[in-house]
Amino acid sequence: MTTTALAGTVMIVLIFVTLAFGFPIGLSIGMGSAAALYIIMPNAKALIIAGQKMFQSVNSFSLLAIPFFVLAGNLMNSGGIARRLVGCAKLVAHRLPGALAQTNIVANMLFGAMSGSGVAAAVAMGGILGPLEKEEGYSDEYTAVCNIASGPTGMMIPPSNIMIVYSTVAGSVSIAALFMAGYIPGILWGLGCMIVAGIMAKKRGYTNTEHYNAKFVFKTLWEGIPSLLMIVIVIGGILGGVFTATEGSAIAVAYSLILSFIYRNISVKDLPGIIWSSVKTTAVIEYLVCVSGIMGYVMTYTHIPAQVASALLGLTSNKYIILLIMNIILLIIGCFMDPTPAVLIFTPIFLPIVQTWGMSPVHFGLMMIMNLCVGTLTPPVGAILFAGCRTHQVKIEQIIGMLMPFFIVILVCLLLVTYVPWFTMVIPNALHLA
Repeated sequence: MTTTALAGTVMIVLIFVTLAFGFPIGLSIGMGSAAALYIIMPNAKALIIAGQKMFQSVNSFSLLAIPFFVLAGNLMNSGGIARRLVGCAKLVAHRLPGALAQTNIVANMLFGAMSGSGVAAAVAMGGILGPLEKEEGYSDEYTAVCNIASGPTGMMIPPSNIMIVYSTVAGSVSIAALFMAGYIPGILWGLGCMIVAGIMAKKRGYTNTEHYNAKFVFKTLWEGIPSLLMIVIVIGGILGGVFTATEGSAIAVAYSLILSFIYRNISVKDLPGIIWSSVKTTAVIEYLVCVSGIMGYVMTYTHIPAQVASALLGLTSNKYIILLIMNIILLIIGCFMDPTPAVLIFTPIFLPIVQTWGMSPVHFGLMMIMNLCVGTLTPPVGAILFAGCRTHQVKIEQIIGMLMPFFIVILVCLLLVTYVPWFTMVIPNALHLA
């Protein structure tokens, strides 16, 4: 075995062995990459290269958007913005079967679209609507599955932190194009969840007799429009070229902070706690990006992406079958790995393959992100699954069967996004972004 082959093998084996023993994903990637680097080159040179690659991986203006969007999401959750978004969601969903659960799904789409975090959306909306749904006679299990299944929509509807990470790893793919490409897949996922939730509600007799008068509608809109305007300001500004995604994230922080003070839901003394929570979340993401810089260098040096490409193309030259294999791999990986490290690891492996037949990196990025979002709903990692179960105080075994219809609809949406480029590319193409 050559030195490069040995280094690549050691890295892959060490990463997955340490993960199996419960090591944090960042530590696993770092240890595997460092070990491989020491095999490739002398110790002193390895240290220098490691430092350079770690710095280069985070030396990106685009990545500055992540801490700002994380902070904006935390401010919205604490500042009363989430509650007002729930009010707007009620106006959309109040006439549907299982109205409060439908409201939950729409609210997840709205709040997730602002915060970029599926976990934050599921926890915030579950905490607000869960008690109300219980009062209406909804079962905890039904409430939980509707909230959990729709949680990942916020990772696809912009702004999205995972899209920013993908943009950096994929070689500066347009963030604006990725943001616009995420709307239809994210809405498709949410609508699929609403259909399943409605069918379940009819079977369980969860009907709604509440009707809103014009005064209530006007009051709700009056309170909610300032919150909804943040999407218009941030996304509109990015598309209009008024500011970049990073500058837009800073504007989102300022806007949500001002709005929270106006609503009087937070005070100056609450800010240190909110900022500290955002720092911890950001540190995890940025550390993963750092160590992935070393891993990316090792993979390129050892020709791992080329070897994987040769293996896949050796199985078949049919691009549709290759995409299906990639989907299956990503769905399995998503069960065991959070989306951020998975994007960092598999983008440099899979993207060159799909580009050989001209697949847009924007289209591929949404396909990959959607696959990995499914993993947030599945054990053993499933961040949204576990967060939702804690919020609604149910056990996973109580709801896993009820989640199956949602999974079927979500997988149908995934296949549409994979094989029909229109769903991802129509908006970016119309806006001349891709």
